Amino acid sequence: MGSHFMLNVRNKHTAERERIIAEGISEVVAELRLVEPADYVAFLRLDRLGNIADIVQSSSQLFLKVGTLRFANEGEATLPWGGPPEIDLAMEFSHAGVSVHFRLGMTATQASVSITYLSYPGGAGDPDAETDALREAVAKARLSR
Repeated sequence: MGSHFMLNVRNKHTAERERIIAEGISEVVAELRLVEPADYVAFLRLDRLGNIADIVQSSSQLFLKVGTLRFANEGEATLPWGGPPEIDLAMEFSHAGVSVHFRLGMTATQASVSITYLSYPGGAGDPDAETDALREAVAKARLSR
């Protein structure tokens, strides 16, 4: 059945797991950041979430196996007065039985990953083994070059 849990407390494994996801999708994020922030704002505010899903799908298919990374139909755009726009998208990575729900934050100069949910095959229960399973799933999800 697998192991499922919500991450509501940051622990020593969380930062490493977020780094694994961030590095694994870094090229996809670079593609996503080619889209103007105003477009993300419009899509989010006008409930055109399918447009964002299409952008994520077309950006990810260049680097990841089909269906590995998807937009989870939720996001937020922040446009502070006098500051850079911030785009926050709910995302899901799923491959080799590992499922990770996370928030992808993007600004003009940075991107961040914040994991909100993890699911592993077999319910290992060993945090190091779970991190290794995530690392392996991300590596196997990448397209060969």
